[in-house]
Amino acid sequence: MSLTKLLVPTYMQMLKSLSGWLTKAQAQMPEADAEALLSARLAPDMFPLSTQVRFVCVQAQEGIYRLRGEAFPDSLDDLVNEGRNGVEQPGSLSDAQARIDETLALLDGLSSDALDGDPGRPVAHELPNGMIFDLTAEQYARDWALVQFYFHLMTAYAILRSEKVELGKVDYIPHMFAYLRPGTMPEG
Repeated sequence: MSLTKLLVPTYMQMLKSLSGWLTKAQAQMPEADAEALLSARLAPDMFPLSTQVRFVCVQAQEGIYRLRGEAFPDSLDDLVNEGRNGVEQPGSLSDAQARIDETLALLDGLSSDALDGDPGRPVAHELPNGMIFDLTAEQYARDWALVQFYFHLMTAYAILRSEKVELGKVDYIPHMFAYLRPGTMPEG
C-alpha cells in the first residue's frame, strides 16, 4: 500500500470524526459548557482539548510536509504555537472546527501519489528537545506519524467522554458504514 493511500484517507476519515464529536458536544450542552470543554484535560500534566485538536491537525499536516520533503509553512508553526498556548488561550469551538477544515482542505488538495516517493528514503525527525530520529519514510509514517496522530485524537475523544459528551463507537468509526453489507444493520 502506498503512503498516500494509507495516510490521507485515514487522516481525512478521523478528522471528520473529530469534527463530528465537537459538533455533537455543542448540540448536547449549553454554549458556555461546550466552550468550556476546550479547557478540559485528562490529567493536570496533559494538554487540554483545545491543544489536542490542534495537535491532531499538526500531526496530519507535519506528516504531509515531511514526507514530501517540504519545509514547514509558517501556518504550521502558528498552529503548533496555538496548541502550546491552549491552556491560556483555548479559543472557541469555531476555531477548532476551522483548524480541522484547514487540514482537511490541505489533504483534499493532494494528488493521489503525493507521498509516494521511495518508502526507504531517509527522514530525519527532530524533536524540539534536540532528539533526532533517523527513519525511512515508511518507518516515519508507521511508527511516528500515525501513532502521534492517533494519540492526540484518542486523547480528545477521552476528554470529551470524561466530560459526559455522549459518544460511542458509531461516532468513532462513521466511515465504516460505507462498507456495511446491505441487510446486516441490526434493527432498533
